[in-house]
Amino acid sequence: MRQIKHPSIDQVELTDIMYALSDPTRLEIVGRLANAGRKMTCGELDLNRPKSSMSHHFKILRAAGIVETLIEGTEHMNALRVEEIEQKFPGVLQSVLRALNPTQ
Repeated sequence: MRQIKHPSIDQVELTDIMYALSDPTRLEIVGRLANAGRKMTCGELDLNRPKSSMSHHFKILRAAGIVETLIEGTEHMNALRVEEIEQKFPGVLQSVLRALNPTQ
């Protein structure tokens, strides 16, 4: 079975994270994953957009090191890499998540 490549946390750059989070669709994906607090399938995160568009957004999020996608059977399970990102760039992702949910 094919595995999806992810950058190690050492390869993750702040500029890549900021670029990935500059798109409203990707911000919504990150917000939904954070609010769910669990892995989610691509189908749960489709946002009524074409599959090709969503694949592109997940590719950008993975390349930036924000999202990890694991293949479990026939499903692609997506999770935020919050702990790793917060360790390398303290406060960056948490600040973005707070801005998405100011009441929390």
